[in-house]
Amino acid sequence: CQNHLGQRDLLSKMVKEVASTGAQYCKIQSMKVTDLTFRNRFENGVINKKGEVITIKRPYKQEYERLSPLDLSDDDHKYFIDTCRNNNVLPLTTVFTRNRVEFLSKLDWGHKKIKIASFDCRSKPLLKDLVDAGFDHLIISTGSTFDEEIEETSSFLKDLGCNFTFLHCVSIYPTPLSAGHIKRIDYLRQFTNSVGFSEHSNYETDNLKLSAMALTKNIQWIERHFTSVDKTKTKDGRVSLSKDQLKELVKLTYLPQDRLMEYINKNIDKDQQGLILGSQKRELSKTELLNRDYYHGRFAS
Repeated sequence: CQNHLGQRDLLSKMVKEVASTGAQYCKIQSMKVTDLTFRNRFENGVINKKGEVITIKRPYKQEYERLSPLDLSDDDHKYFIDTCRNNNVLPLTTVFTRNRVEFLSKLDWGHKKIKIASFDCRSKPLLKDLVDAGFDHLIISTGSTFDEEIEETSSFLKDLGCNFTFLHCVSIYPTPLSAGHIKRIDYLRQFTNSVGFSEHSNYETDNLKLSAMALTKNIQWIERHFTSVDKTKTKDGRVSLSKDQLKELVKLTYLPQDRLMEYINKNIDKDQQGLILGSQKRELSKTELLNRDYYHGRFAS
């Protein structure tokens, strides 16, 4: 995410620490604060007569000032790729706007994969731009996305002849165990053989329980936020892993299924395992719907 605080030295440190854990990819986010959009209804938010939040409050000026120091420049992108290469970890990025596609497509990533955030899972113009630009594997999170939208995106990408991965994701930060719905991975597998989990739980309260249960589903990808700074110092700190915590997760991914189940049965009781698995079909929570409302149009195209 943006735990690098827009600082090249910290970004370099993060890449080196990620590489030391055995993780295969290190990913940044390609966004520009100048693309942030002003939308009047989020200035004060909306609360109905029952005291329920209808529209979240996130004033444009405050968000612009928060994001401004966190931008990575075009040169920072090139530096990031070189640093990854020098540390034997693959670079990756998440694209947020159509106007960044051409630039990203010209960088030497060493592959043609790119990540798409949950709130753009249904953004067909962006997806087509990426395919047209030469990206041949789209890794798409599916948080805050309705089933019919996931199905439409699958058909759309298959018609374009593009390989894609669907990542199960719950757009609640942090994600409680009760909202994990790991069985959703089985639902996503009907669209593609490449599936995974983009997780946002709080390690300090829930350890690696969601990730461990997801690994029982024979996933190909798992994504976590990472930080090299104190978790209390950044907005995404509470949903991020430290170096030692990421190393612990990487070790879990290499366990054979019998040893993984030993780990799970030792650390997660049976009732909690069932709670985490949830169901394949689910309704989006109120929190996710509010986040969907805000984040989908957060950046201009």
